[in-house]
Amino acid sequence: MIKRTRPPRIAPIRTIDMPQVEVLHLDNGIPLYFSNMGTQEVLRVEAVFRAGRPYETKPLAAMATASQIREGSKTHTSAEIAETFDYYGCEFSSPFHMDTANFSLVALNKHLGDVLPLLGELLSEPAFPEKELEHFIKRNQQKLLVDLSQNDVIAYRHITEKIFGASHPYGYNSQPEMYAALEVADLHRHFDRTFTAGNCLLFASGHVPQEAIAQINRSLGQAIRKGPAVLPSFPVQETAPESARIARPKTLQTAIRIGRRLFPRTHPDFTGMFVANAVLGGYFGSRLMSSIREEKGYTYSIYSSLETLCFDGFFYIATETGNDVVQETLDLIYQEIQSLQDRLISVKELNMAKSYLMGAFLTDVDGPFNTMDLVRSLASDQLPVSFFQDTVRAVQEITPQEIRSLAQRYFSREDFWETIVGP
Repeated sequence: MIKRTRPPRIAPIRTIDMPQVEVLHLDNGIPLYFSNMGTQEVLRVEAVFRAGRPYETKPLAAMATASQIREGSKTHTSAEIAETFDYYGCEFSSPFHMDTANFSLVALNKHLGDVLPLLGELLSEPAFPEKELEHFIKRNQQKLLVDLSQNDVIAYRHITEKIFGASHPYGYNSQPEMYAALEVADLHRHFDRTFTAGNCLLFASGHVPQEAIAQINRSLGQAIRKGPAVLPSFPVQETAPESARIARPKTLQTAIRIGRRLFPRTHPDFTGMFVANAVLGGYFGSRLMSSIREEKGYTYSIYSSLETLCFDGFFYIATETGNDVVQETLDLIYQEIQSLQDRLISVKELNMAKSYLMGAFLTDVDGPFNTMDLVRSLASDQLPVSFFQDTVRAVQEITPQEIRSLAQRYFSREDFWETIVGP
């Protein structure tokens, strides 16, 4: 019997079970990852194409192509497409990622036969209307002007360009003239090269009976063109870290970005750095947050992030602080880094970070959609599903000595780029 006057016992998370995910191949060879975990008659189908920046031959072509696919097909206008999805109560989105172009459709199972053929048509016969591309260019040019009025955006753009290089797909920054240079032919060219079965992954989550799989095969397994996988090709530029200050008069805060190039998730040190990042600035109880926000009050928010991409990765620290405490904030950031390099972290502090990460892992497998988000993330980076369990185990087993060793190896001040944007 539950005693309401007694709080539940607090216990560490020991194991996290990964729900079973199955894989089969459709008629055109596309792998379909699916898990029948849903209790409601709702299903989400996602198509992921390796068609992001590393695969483009002209700047912004990947982003523009992914955005414009929903704006019309050979037999349907953008208005007709939107009206159809709305009529059947569907949610259709096309979030663009750096490495991939993603398309997500959430629908009731009883309407799959009505909406999946339209999704297949969009992913096989987009029209790329000239007028819609013009609207896309104008919208994004205007959005860019707004973004460039913000110090934090300027700082992020500057440091990523310096880390990877201005000609690298992860490093180049969008410019108004890049948008203006886009033509419909560029979108068709990128689509024809990359939107093929060899470049595609499919994911189905929610309530996924065999009939739903058969419907996916009849639509997407037939419509998406067969074709080989496209290999990316881009220059790798070695850069020497330096500090840069960009003057922005009359701004009330100064944006600080400190970062360096690292590696993708396939690197053997990724999991250790995943934990080290959490300790330094990866959650609310981290060292940077406790020292600079809680104790000193120099900033409302400060964090560090381990950004992983399919072919590379980078680490950075970000904050916006008062113009009068910029140097003090920088000094405290490097003091916390130095402390992580010089002294072993206490078992109590490390266990706190581990508990936070284990809680985040639980969220990753909470429900059919979250679970498939995790699977999609792993498959998109060409990692096995077992990578998740390996990461959970490595987080639990990491020691204070390993954290210090990683900090000494990857947090050296001479390896960091530093960008400061403000008065």
